[in-house]
Amino acid sequence: MNAFECYQLAGKIAAEEREKARKKYHVGSTLAEICETIESGIKREGAQPAFPVNVSLNELAAHYTAEPHDEITVKESDVLKIDIGVHVQGYIADTAVTVTYEPKYDALVKSAESALNEAVRITKINTKASDIGKLIENTISKLGFKPIQNLSGHSLEQYTIHAGKSIPNIWTIGSSFTLTPGNAYAIEPFVTLKEGRGIVREGKTRNIFGIISRKPSKDKDTDSFLEVIWNRFRTLPFALRWLIDQYEENKARQMLAFLEKKRNIHAYPILVEDNNKIVAQAEHTIILNNGFSQVITK
Repeated sequence: MNAFECYQLAGKIAAEEREKARKKYHVGSTLAEICETIESGIKREGAQPAFPVNVSLNELAAHYTAEPHDEITVKESDVLKIDIGVHVQGYIADTAVTVTYEPKYDALVKSAESALNEAVRITKINTKASDIGKLIENTISKLGFKPIQNLSGHSLEQYTIHAGKSIPNIWTIGSSFTLTPGNAYAIEPFVTLKEGRGIVREGKTRNIFGIISRKPSKDKDTDSFLEVIWNRFRTLPFALRWLIDQYEENKARQMLAFLEKKRNIHAYPILVEDNNKIVAQAEHTIILNNGFSQVITK
């Protein structure tokens, strides 16, 4: 398959898993069950997760994935963001949905979806990223909510989720890049209540990791561990629970902590709304080619 075909297949699988997650009744399910169900579904279709499924509840905006044997259970009152990445030969489709069973948050969830739909509508070759951000912010504000201003969409490249270009969720003043053919972009509005600050801060939990250096640590076991991670995930993010098929959990935790200290790996902190207000998210991935744009996760 060529790159475009890989993107299309990744997008098809990601969309199917997202819609299954949207329709499923998750109350009573653990976060571990949700992650493992979606990730298993991706693998059954012949692809791989591009990152651990994010299952961020309520004021958590992003970057929480299930711990091994995670016992956190979805409640009727929760707002659950499910962020899914799929890759085929390293070409990534990134998509997300927010699920809630609490009617008072329906409008919040709808505002994220509406902002995404409006952004997708105008996205084509030579569209300015700042124009996308302005439309997202205006759509959300008109519906009575706030965009999260320090979270953004992003460009995608092979084996690279955040490839250097950001698509804002607010209007930004100053220079802005234009979207170019032959590239993939994820657009992902994050929305909070009007009582929120509209920014996120880093939380203490860090349970998603990624390799940033393969420099030997001079510890034989740890270097072997690092090589296993590289061979399985390359530069893509991974979770501790993905490693306990080969390693005892406590030992794997210790080696991850050692590699983080040695700056071989990066640990992604959870991102929390700064006023601890509920956050919703929606996301699609778009491919731009000469003459057309395609939402591969629709």
